Amino acid sequence: MTTLLAGDIGGTKTLLATYRLQAGRLELLRRQRYLSGAWADFAAMVSDFLAAPAAAGEHPPRHGCFAVAGPVIGGQVKVTNLPWQLEQDHLAVACGLEALELVNDFAVLIYGLPHLAADQQQPLRPEPRLDALPSGRTPHPGGAPLAILGAGTGLGAAIGVPGPGGLIALASESAHAEFAPRNGAEWRLKQWLLADLGLERLSVERVVSGTGLGHVTRWLLAERDPAGSHPLAGDVSDLPAAVAAAADRGDPIAAEALERWLGAYGSAAGDFTLQCLCRGGLWIGGGTAPKLLHHLRSPTFLRPFAAKGRLSPLLEAVPLMAITDPDAGLFSAACRARMLLESSGA
Repeated sequence: MTTLLAGDIGGTKTLLATYRLQAGRLELLRRQRYLSGAWADFAAMVSDFLAAPAAAGEHPPRHGCFAVAGPVIGGQVKVTNLPWQLEQDHLAVACGLEALELVNDFAVLIYGLPHLAADQQQPLRPEPRLDALPSGRTPHPGGAPLAILGAGTGLGAAIGVPGPGGLIALASESAHAEFAPRNGAEWRLKQWLLADLGLERLSVERVVSGTGLGHVTRWLLAERDPAGSHPLAGDVSDLPAAVAAAADRGDPIAAEALERWLGAYGSAAGDFTLQCLCRGGLWIGGGTAPKLLHHLRSPTFLRPFAAKGRLSPLLEAVPLMAITDPDAGLFSAACRARMLLESSGA
């Protein structure tokens, strides 16, 4: 029975897991959560995990993939917010693996997209409109690119391009493109943020992210409540979460902030879809996706997504999904480890 090693490495926590390949599907064997900062050396953490009692049917893994918070260049990465400098060949030897790959923690999701089960994702709208496509075209043709965009603390983006051995994940920094206001309110938001944050340019990520929802709220409070009497104007530890909760309670300023944020998010998602022509589908990920699922299904998000003038029919035809599994990064790393196994001919 083949065992695969997967990891999702973050500045705060690291998840390590083993999976087995059973009847063509990945089955989780065991999973362990570690506090990243408690370990001076990542290889020692992996050794601790591998030395723990094995699950039933678990054999020593020979292929693995670690998703890492940071840019991976030439198999090396400096982990964001940690003193760890990782190099995949050295790690492979230290962990007793025949093959190991380090992948950016957002780009790795590309490898999991084709294998997500129904309980790991949710559609954001009905099946693509076939009548929106030119005659003879299919809604998501085989071999078409896939993509993922996800608002968390920041805004992640990645593209999946089909290759001879399966999908090839391409990291993207499209979130740092210039934020383009669509109306007068967004123009005022942009000018306010440029002044408030002391910036010369405003990226999409400054608005479309969890942090961005906080920025949108602060701008609205500055316009609507200059005296600072609103509860959200005080010292709020997690402003984005507080805004979402207040919006659900019917607070008008919070509801407007969330609505304007969703509109900007939908528009950015549509722009990204055009940039990479991901006719195979766009997935919305990040920490906000499962929390705001019903909002992502609303016209507030979906209309700006498809409102792209002459190219609106293309947007109407793209499958649009949300990732709801909090362990999707770990699962996707296991999917990549499976690809390494298959490419080795084992």
